[in-house]
Amino acid sequence: MKRKANILMLGGAKRVSLARLLIAAGQRMEIEVKIFSSEIMSEVPISCVGTVVKGTRWSDSDIFDNLSATIRRHDIGIVLPFVDGAIEICSRLKEMHPDVFIPVSSFEMTHAMFDKAEAAELFGLNGFDIPATYSNDDFRFPAILKPREGSASKGIKIVNNPDELSKIKDTGKYLIQEYIADRDEYTVDCYVSVLSKKVLCAVPRLRISTSGGEVDRTATRRIPELISKSRHILTALNLEGPITIQFLHDKQRDRYLLMEINPRLGGGVVCSINAGADIPGMILKEWLGEEAEPCDDWRDNALMARYFSEVMFYENEKQ
Repeated sequence: MKRKANILMLGGAKRVSLARLLIAAGQRMEIEVKIFSSEIMSEVPISCVGTVVKGTRWSDSDIFDNLSATIRRHDIGIVLPFVDGAIEICSRLKEMHPDVFIPVSSFEMTHAMFDKAEAAELFGLNGFDIPATYSNDDFRFPAILKPREGSASKGIKIVNNPDELSKIKDTGKYLIQEYIADRDEYTVDCYVSVLSKKVLCAVPRLRISTSGGEVDRTATRRIPELISKSRHILTALNLEGPITIQFLHDKQRDRYLLMEINPRLGGGVVCSINAGADIPGMILKEWLGEEAEPCDDWRDNALMARYFSEVMFYENEKQ
């Protein structure tokens, strides 16, 4: 009998390509994968490959009751977060539903990653290379101010002198670091085995261009230093499951600096998967209770260029 895996995406509204890769991985493994996604509205692109389940906002008081009911109603076997707000939710769900495969790190670790100032302090304590971090009354120009809570590069400010700084209210709400103008940005798509805690893959990608805070052009780069740094970070912080690590390359001083860690699948992971890092297969393998094989034979210099695609909805008609 063919095995069946019902996967619940949290905030997977636009992750159609990734859903298709999960389904394709299942086909290779003779697993029938069905996609469900918890959303606050039904008219979202993921509905073209899966079932949208009407959910609540991550901050709503009944979020856990809502998701638990969804897990039971649809016999969900795997839960994956796709937006920052869903990661801590998944960490709690993992404690509540030990029979469901939810490959995320501990609540304490995921919580620390979403206050940029708290995360930077943690990185410093572990000896990771990060940009110089300043206090509110002791820093150098130019400096970059990042909202302590937020994502997709929203609200970032660059100040070049005291006059520009004086126009920013409540600098305590920001992480303040040195601004490095001559830089490249890299993402490393990783997977750490939930079963053995081994790092199964770490694939660096150059972020060539972005749109709305999300990469739309990216290419894999086999950079040993980035791979080594990523593996060290993952092990030191005891992270698990799919992890996205962001680095900055200071081109003038030729140094790689850790920027942030997102303990979930990133949107651009599609590039790494198509380059040969079978993260969907790793997830399904571990759902079966079997440790997945490590992957280091992914293709270097594999370029992904994205485009928009439309999904239409019509009044009084089903999708």
